[in-house]
Amino acid sequence: MDALDMAVEWARPDLNPRFVLVWRDSVELESKKHPSYTNRTSLFTDELKNGNMSLKISKVKLSDEGTYRCFVPELNKDTTVQLVVGAVSSPVISSAGLNKSISKVVLQCESAGWYPEPELLWLDGEGNLLSAGPTETLRGPDDLYTVSSRVTVEKRHSNNITCRVQQKKISQSKETHIHVPGKSNSSNHFLCMEVEKRKIQ
Repeated sequence: MDALDMAVEWARPDLNPRFVLVWRDSVELESKKHPSYTNRTSLFTDELKNGNMSLKISKVKLSDEGTYRCFVPELNKDTTVQLVVGAVSSPVISSAGLNKSISKVVLQCESAGWYPEPELLWLDGEGNLLSAGPTETLRGPDDLYTVSSRVTVEKRHSNNITCRVQQKKISQSKETHIHVPGKSNSSNHFLCMEVEKRKIQ
């Protein structure tokens, strides 16, 4: 189906004006769209001849999240799409000090710039959950979340600790791994750190 000469209307029902893109007579009508989408939405014009009327949004913002409706007047057909916007960042582990017992150390994990609100987990070397203090959550003026938590761990050989921050709604997870040196090591510095990203299954 060739849609090049068809009218296509992409809209968000919760906005006024509701249009985020209007295509008529093979031309995009920029003046019809909501001001927040100016110069940010477009069609894949080379694909219209194949019937592809997909909407492309550039410089995506958190406020772009919502329900989008595509309407083709000539066909009297419409469809809706739910857009979920997410933001992630890598967690950082630091030493929050020694426990009263010299055989233990307090670690702090913090990760800023998440959306939607994520959860923070501590794991041992075998992947088991560690008992940690409550997660502190802050929401900034940009609507992005910062989460942090502390955990007390033993300083023993091969004590590998993972801080995982995850958001299941957007299927994203970020991890930082750290090795806590044993009591025989006179230095309180951590031996290694690495960061990895994975999708939540």
